[in-house]
Order: sequence, then C-alpha cells, then structure tokens
Amino acid sequence: MRNKMIIYQVLPRLFGNLKETLIKNGTVHEDGVGKFSAFTPQALNEIRELGATHIWYTGVIEHATQTDFTSHGIPRDHGAIVKGKAGSPYAIKDYYDIDPDLADDVNKRMAEFEALIARTHEAGLKVIMDFVPNHVARVYHSDARLSYVEDLGQHDNTTVSFAVNNNFYYIPGQPLELHFGAQEEDFEYSEFPAKVTGNNCFSVSPDVNDWYETVKLNYGVDFQNGGACYFDPFPDTWKKMYEILKFWSQKGVDGFRCDMAELVPVEFWKWVIPEIKKDFDICFIAEVYDPFEYRNYIFNGHFDYLYDKVGLYDTIRDVMCGNKPATEITRCWQTVEGIQQRMLNFLENHDEQRIASNFFAGNAESGIPGMMLSALMDINPVMIYNGQELGEKGMDEEGFSGKDGRTTIFDYWSMESVRNWINDGHFDGGKLTGKQKILRETYKKILNIARTELAVTAGVFHDLMYANTTNPSFDTNTQFAFLRKFHNEVLLVVTNFSGEFKRTRVNIPSGAFDAMGFHDNRAAIVTDLLTDEKNVSTLTAAYPYEVDIPPYSGKILKFVYKEI
Repeated sequence: MRNKMIIYQVLPRLFGNLKETLIKNGTVHEDGVGKFSAFTPQALNEIRELGATHIWYTGVIEHATQTDFTSHGIPRDHGAIVKGKAGSPYAIKDYYDIDPDLADDVNKRMAEFEALIARTHEAGLKVIMDFVPNHVARVYHSDARLSYVEDLGQHDNTTVSFAVNNNFYYIPGQPLELHFGAQEEDFEYSEFPAKVTGNNCFSVSPDVNDWYETVKLNYGVDFQNGGACYFDPFPDTWKKMYEILKFWSQKGVDGFRCDMAELVPVEFWKWVIPEIKKDFDICFIAEVYDPFEYRNYIFNGHFDYLYDKVGLYDTIRDVMCGNKPATEITRCWQTVEGIQQRMLNFLENHDEQRIASNFFAGNAESGIPGMMLSALMDINPVMIYNGQELGEKGMDEEGFSGKDGRTTIFDYWSMESVRNWINDGHFDGGKLTGKQKILRETYKKILNIARTELAVTAGVFHDLMYANTTNPSFDTNTQFAFLRKFHNEVLLVVTNFSGEFKRTRVNIPSGAFDAMGFHDNRAAIVTDLLTDEKNVSTLTAAYPYEVDIPPYSGKILKFVYKEI
C-alpha cells in the first residue's frame, strides 16, 4: 500500500510542557519547557494513530536564547538580539548543536536527540527537522562543528560589503545601531562592522519589524551591485551548508523543511540537493511564497515539495471566513496544475494564526471542510500543527508573541488543549471537552482516510464545481465537491463551509464518467467513511446525488463497484 505523506508539526519546547500556571514573559523556571523525553513511545504511537507518517520537530537546533547556559559552556546571548525569553528557533546559534532547553541532561543533548530519532523510527514515523539556510543568529558561533569545518565568518574580509567567499554581508566602517531590545542588560550589544540583517535589510539600523536578531548569509550574490552572481567556483558558504546537511543526514533524519528557501539562490539547491541525495534518502521541503518561482524551485532546485501557502491555504482561509466563494478553490488548484502533487497543503503551522482564534474562523469546527479538501484532493502531502486537532485557540498573550492568534515560538509556554490531551502522560484526552474529543476523532478519521485510501494515495481527481454552477440545490459559495478514483473505487467528497445544515444535490456530469473511466448508473456498495454506514447506491449523470451535510462538515462516500 502506498501511503500519503502526512506531517505532524510540533515544537518540542511546547509539547511536553504541562505547566498550568504561566507568567507573561516568564523565564524557563517560571513557565517551564518541554523536553525530548516527552515523546514517549505512547505519545509517538498516538501521533501515528492520528494518521501521521512524519513528525516535523521544530526548533531542534541550538538557537539564541535569553536563558543562561554558561555553566554548560554555552556563551550567553545578549537580550537585545533575542526575540522573547526562549528565543526564535530560526535564529540559529550553532548549526551543529542541539537546543539545550530540550534535553533532560544538557551535556547529553545530542545523544537525547539521537535517541528521539530512534524512538520515532521505532514508532513507524519518519523525522523532519528544520534547515535554516538564509540567516543565522547575530551571535552565531559553532563550538560543536566538525574539526575539519571552519566556522561561518571565520575568515571573512569585513572591510568590504561583499566578497564571494565571505559568509556574511557587511556595512563596512559602521556599527550596528539598535534602538530597541532588552532593557535589563547592563551593557549595549556591540557589533562592528554591522552585518546585514536576515531579511535583506542593508541598514545599520534595522527596524523592530525586521529580522533584526539574524544576519544574512552570502551565497555569492552581490545585491548592492545589481544582484550579480558568482557561483563558479562554488562560494565558501555553499560548501559549509553542504557539510551541515550531511551532518544531520548522518544522524538518521528523513527530511529537511528548508526555511525561506526562496531567499537562497536556486543554483545552490540545484547543486546541494542531488549531492545529499547521492548518499541519503532525504526529502526536501521548501518554504517558497512566490508562485512564479514554484516550478523553478521544483524542476531546477530539485525540491520534493513546496509550501502551498499563497495558493490553497490563502484561498481556503478566505472561503472559511466568507471572503471568497468556494469556486475559487478550482481556480486555485488550476494555477498549480502539473505540480499539484509537489505542493504541501496545510491549514495551520507555526507562522499562521490558529483556525479557532478570533483572528481567523473563531471556531475549530470551521476547519473540518478545509481539512478534507487539503488532505483528499490529491496525492500530495498534507500537514497539521500540534493542537490543531484539539481546537487550540492561540489566544494567549505569552510575551514577545502577543495576543495575535498564533501559538508563540519565542516564549516559554504551554498549550491548555495539549496539556489536557496528554493528561499527565496518559494520552487519553481525559481532560478534553466533548467538542475537543469529537474534533480530534474527526481529524483522525480524515487523516487516516487520506493515508490509506488508494483513491487518495494513488488515484485521479475530478473537480465537480463546473457541473454545479447553476445547480439550485448546490451552494457554490460555501460548498465544494470532487471525485477521486482508483480502479473500481470512487470517492465522492462534498464539503460544507457554512454554519448551516445543507441538503445538497450534486450533479455528476457524463464527462466525469468518461474522464475517470467508470460506468454511469452501476450499482455500488457505498460506505460513508466518516460514520462507516453502508448502503447500495449509484452515481449517474441522469440525476443528482443527494447528501445531507451538517454545518462545518462534509461527506466522504466510497463507492466500490464490482469489477467486470
């Protein structure tokens, strides 16, 4: 059986933290922190049974933090260049080391991560971790790198703004000027000459909304001279990034989620991904937001998958919020026709607002029809974010991350819904509300249908919206319908984004039977995959198929025809 790739994203820092009494801007001692050890065999088995095939452990690599680990030989970071008490997982401090917060024994943090990889594999799951290639923490220094690898910036010529083998960009002769940051420090942060900030900010005074805690890596592009590229011979940064990817590949990880991959020249990916894949069976996922660059990063950059954020995510979000009709989903998938199977679908991740937040849909159930579409429309991967299946609202005001509908990646914190699901290590959801239990069970059904049904994992897709645009019994503003087929099995999926009950009649045009290669008006055994109810019915172009759909829900009907 071919499994669809279903990724469960989780921040270990948050996952295992069961502390209930939390303080805004709290320290690790006040608010607690999750550990790798929280991912017990039982926890991993629960995640696998939810439907996941992969876990993306977010924030594993050592990053800048306001927590003092000097007693373990880790230099202290200046608060002015750290976002939040815990720090951003994307301000990498040492590419070759592990975040000390996540270990029970800080001095054995790498061994504990290696043990987590082994436990994850034993649970039947694969491991994805972040690779952050565009920028590093302002205080980057690797004390755990391999002996034959020189540190980033170790031999940079800091008297020039650009040199092909410099690892960083500089603003020569000028100090960095920060007019904000931690006030409790007894001395100002000093950086001379100023390095260019991670979001391509070529200023000595980055704004508070810039990625001021990071510095940009140089891949051989001279931005200040027309973007001239110097890729032959390979710049020094290319070689150092290859060594980092090889290092983690040797640890047994199965994939890399490559942060802001589109800010790194595609020529680097074109070289490095095949080089890594010569020796390792590794999946590469790119965070790319420019649709005009999608095919470039797939076909020239050799990425396996790309985020489908500005396409399907944004469109489904607008449909969920009533800002666009469901017919826009058709236009959306058509824009990535030919590469749809290479797009990673999701409704939540660490960057986006929670579905249940006041800034998004306001209730978790609204996400169910969107999840059906994201998971079932094609064979491509789908991802959910820890807490999404529990209706986590993301409405806490944690500290650096204010009340913005997101779950913080900068602060020490815990999530009430996740705590209640874990229930002191029992993982029985004993403290969840009835609605949360139903929501998680619905997610579990959808994801396992996506993972195991051959019509989803290997079948063809047919959009039914064009046949229902003038159908008075089908609301094209709030409903979306499509077919999936594999051999003698056909799935009819009808979703309802509205808060009202819908008695729907779906037209199945004759062209659908011709395109998908199955017969009109043949009796089939029909199973409602969400309820397991069975009956005998048929699909035909002669009359619409009638289904009743509750609010914020959908039907997944499996028709099995007798093979001739």
